[in-house]
Amino acid sequence: MSFSEPCALAVDFGGTSIKMGVTAGDRILATADRIPTTMFESPQAIIDAMVATALVLREQFPTACVMGMGMPGWCDYYKGVLYQLTNVKVWDHEIPVKEMMERAVGLPVVLDNDANCMAYAEWKLGAGRGMSSLVCLTMGTGIGGGIVLQDRILRGRRFSAAEVGQTSIHYQGKTGPFGNRGAIEEYIGNNELAAEAVRRYTGAGIDKTVDECTPRDLDVAARAGCPVALQLWEDTAEILACLIMNLMYTLVPDAFIIGGGVAKAGDLLMKPLMAKLRAQMFPLLMEDLVILPARFGSEAGLLGAGAMAMDEFMGHGVLERFKRK
Repeated sequence: MSFSEPCALAVDFGGTSIKMGVTAGDRILATADRIPTTMFESPQAIIDAMVATALVLREQFPTACVMGMGMPGWCDYYKGVLYQLTNVKVWDHEIPVKEMMERAVGLPVVLDNDANCMAYAEWKLGAGRGMSSLVCLTMGTGIGGGIVLQDRILRGRRFSAAEVGQTSIHYQGKTGPFGNRGAIEEYIGNNELAAEAVRRYTGAGIDKTVDECTPRDLDVAARAGCPVALQLWEDTAEILACLIMNLMYTLVPDAFIIGGGVAKAGDLLMKPLMAKLRAQMFPLLMEDLVILPARFGSEAGLLGAGAMAMDEFMGHGVLERFKRK
């Protein structure tokens, strides 16, 4: 592969598969076949599969000089350790991912939480470019978040800052995975939204399966005038407004950037959302509230991981050999 500029190998580790590719700025130069996570019986086997793919990509792109990895779960950004991997049961103990990948692939590696990588892509390359503080919300299977404050990713003491999906919208609400009550993703994650849609359709005498109640299906139904779907979007907006209002009162960022399947509903979500916020927020704060759609979709994880790695090692001599023509 002929590409003369410095570039990054990038990993976006999902719950069911691993995406790997090569990035340069806001471009994805190449992607490899996805690696299914369910076929492996140990963390070492998963590492070995990522190493094999990384070596192939590095051979195709000799100017790859760093590697960025976005992984769900408890990541120690500074040590490069992954303590527990969300949704992959075999990964239930501490693994020094950064050290293992650097040794096997021969490139400096940055490891961070996948939501932070998505936020980094929007901050450095996307809708939040030029801002110093922002909140990035990803609304998919769960509700993920990344926060930038004063030009730094907020990671927190245990590297778990911005786990907004576990923040409560009702102190007597549904019980979450850690015994927490009213966690927002127990209400408007894709699966929860689909289950609630089936329940309401059934109550209205309409037979639907959860597979027929994706955010896209509910979007189409609402635009066709379906009262069940319209009310679902209204209620989703009210729940999301609670989260945004709490974060706005706490952080007052330059903008909220919203991505993911639920966010693609556009005006079906945004119109009632803004109305709910106007009815509940201090007027001066409302004047400062900016909500933007994410620039990137499913490619945000790869782009953010690659950009984070490139930025991390700039000035450390890693890119020096590419400066001469």
